[in-house]
Amino acid sequence: MAIREQKVLSIPDGLSGERIDSALARLLGLSRNVIASLIEADDITINGKVATKSDRVAANDQIEVLLPEPASASTLTATPIENLQVLHDDEHVIVINKPVGVAAHPSPGWKGATVSGALLAAGYTVSTSGAPERQGIVHRLDVGTSGLMVVAKTERAYTGLKDQFRFRTVSKIYHALAQGHMDPSTGTIDAPIDRHPRDDYRFAVVADGKPSITHYEALEFFPAATLLKVELETGRTHQIRVHFSALRHPLVGDLTYGADPTLAEKIKLKRPWLHALELSFDHPISGEHLSFTAPYPDDLTMALALLSDKSHS
Repeated sequence: MAIREQKVLSIPDGLSGERIDSALARLLGLSRNVIASLIEADDITINGKVATKSDRVAANDQIEVLLPEPASASTLTATPIENLQVLHDDEHVIVINKPVGVAAHPSPGWKGATVSGALLAAGYTVSTSGAPERQGIVHRLDVGTSGLMVVAKTERAYTGLKDQFRFRTVSKIYHALAQGHMDPSTGTIDAPIDRHPRDDYRFAVVADGKPSITHYEALEFFPAATLLKVELETGRTHQIRVHFSALRHPLVGDLTYGADPTLAEKIKLKRPWLHALELSFDHPISGEHLSFTAPYPDDLTMALALLSDKSHS
């Protein structure tokens, strides 16, 4: 077992007032889930006092962190994924169609398949940039969301792609099925998002959250739902799910955010109806503009067919 590194940090002015998990995620490049697990293990102190997950930091606070053991190829489980579709592969980037039930990368508590592990099992080499548990991963999709992801294979590609996501030049278009009829049928949701004040596994619209902007357009109305085209201007965790739940139109099948379980059962849906349909970006090395589309997977197609049958019955 590797020796874990002890790191001492001083909080800069720009992070004063932030929750400790958010501040340390930015300073250390670790996910907030990893930070939360370190807090639960009493591996983080603020000015000599054991931190709690609700603590907020102030400028010049002294933070001590016992870092997690670094991830490596030997600790990453190389798990093949039978239906992992590769849509593009070159020296610098790989674009995949992620199936539902697969996480983007390893995280505490997740024992299932990951994109990182599947690529390793398939013999791909990815960038070593980024936090140890998410090397090569420049953006994420939830375990319960299917669709397009781009992964960096080289360090130059990682830096270039991260810059495009940071400056919001990547186009990400999703299709989502929201409960009820959206009115207005097109619009923009501009509402800040952060961790739910009570439930750490959820997110919520909160006054002091991070700026979060979602654009939507209705594509088709069903008796109990609306099929939407959704474009993200920002990329917060669970952003689409949280924003539509806040409007009282949760995604069909999204029981975590208030969806009707009866409707989900009727159309045999076991996850949120959400799919990353289109992804466009400039190749980080050549500059060529690349665009990809991934068709709906079978479970989402079947759910729409069942809804359509009910609309004519």
